Amino acid sequence: MTDFRISYGTEVAEAQRDGRPVVALESTIVSHGLPRPENLRVAREIERTVRDAGAVPATIGMIAGELVVGLDDAQLTRLATVDGVTKLSVRDLAVAAATGADGATTVAATSAVAAAAGIGVFATGGLGGVHREAAHTFDESADLVTLAQTPIAVVCAGVKSILDVGATLERLETLGVAVVGYRTRRFPGFYLTDAGFDLDWSVDSPEQVAAVLAARDEHAVHTGGMLIANPLPVDEQLDPELHDRTLTEGLALLERDGITGKAVTPYLLAHFHSATEGASLAVNVRIILRNADLAARIAVASVACGTAVPA
Repeated sequence: MTDFRISYGTEVAEAQRDGRPVVALESTIVSHGLPRPENLRVAREIERTVRDAGAVPATIGMIAGELVVGLDDAQLTRLATVDGVTKLSVRDLAVAAATGADGATTVAATSAVAAAAGIGVFATGGLGGVHREAAHTFDESADLVTLAQTPIAVVCAGVKSILDVGATLERLETLGVAVVGYRTRRFPGFYLTDAGFDLDWSVDSPEQVAAVLAARDEHAVHTGGMLIANPLPVDEQLDPELHDRTLTEGLALLERDGITGKAVTPYLLAHFHSATEGASLAVNVRIILRNADLAARIAVASVACGTAVPA
């Protein structure tokens, strides 16, 4: 294989040609974030949610070394069902392409590829961040540095509560990534509505987010990303007492089993799924569907005000 150009799904290519709104979606949630067979059902539901809100979904992933923006259903099924799918961050993309790998893109890789493809809005569940023992391990997600240099709006439910949320917010500030609450001045903690930290800015509608993106583009000063933190309603969050108890147990198991690096997040998420008897999975699904809906409405509003320009 010598042609490593990004490929575009038919629906995405047509949407970009016609100037219609497009929303980027990650594939790691399909291959690594959810158990089978729920992963494929939820992946299809995420795409349907984007369509129902008036935008075109562009799930990004790699099939046999081909980087695809807008996986079709057969490709999505492949990443959801085959073994050996590699988790790809930005640094892995070229190596994976040259070696013909099947790969699922993380938040960092999806953001970078989406921006390269001219897609300005990306929906995910929760952002990666600074791990709790980072002062000793230097373990920090590549999501943060990538967003510092990638002009994309990421709709998320904050960062995963298994991380050091305060340290992550400090790093986002240092790196120049804008963080804006959607109808809130409190930063969400993924499973939890409120992670315990204030935000400087809040927006109240998709149209207001689109105006912020338009201002950024007109100024041409800030080239980094922006997080739109979209918390779950209080009555839809994971029970806080159950959350805290499960997290404490999970952190103890991490230490016992010597789990480090990129294995930490899937390990803890699997523990949450098991220990909460599936309640955390249900919350996870609610998060991504809500974010997909909001991202689609932001993309629609951005096209309406001329912010989103097709590649």
